[in-house]
Amino acid sequence: MSKRILVVDDEKDIRRVVQISLEKIAGWQAIMAESGQEGLLKVKTESLDAILLDVSMPDMDGFQFFEQLQADTATKLIPVVLLTAKVLPSDRQRFEQMGVAGVITKPFDPMTVWSRVAEILGW
Repeated sequence: MSKRILVVDDEKDIRRVVQISLEKIAGWQAIMAESGQEGLLKVKTESLDAILLDVSMPDMDGFQFFEQLQADTATKLIPVVLLTAKVLPSDRQRFEQMGVAGVITKPFDPMTVWSRVAEILGW
């Protein structure tokens, strides 16, 4: 069965390369959201296997988005993989404490991002 993954990132180019990797190479279905608010709406209306989440976004950042997911029993168990350029040791500690499934650092290889997702989530 095909995996359904929500990609939440405010950068159109990032969304596009991730979508191509997930759909064309892995054969999964990618659902796109360009903001945290749009992502939260899609979480409520879509059946999802995972979320790829940008940390740095305007209006609602990845941390705020993740907190909202965790506050809702219907969404708190959806695994979240962060997409981020932030890789300082303090950021890594914060990511680990949050309980996200994993982190993919930007820039990443568009040809292999799907395999990193599969590896992190044990698919």
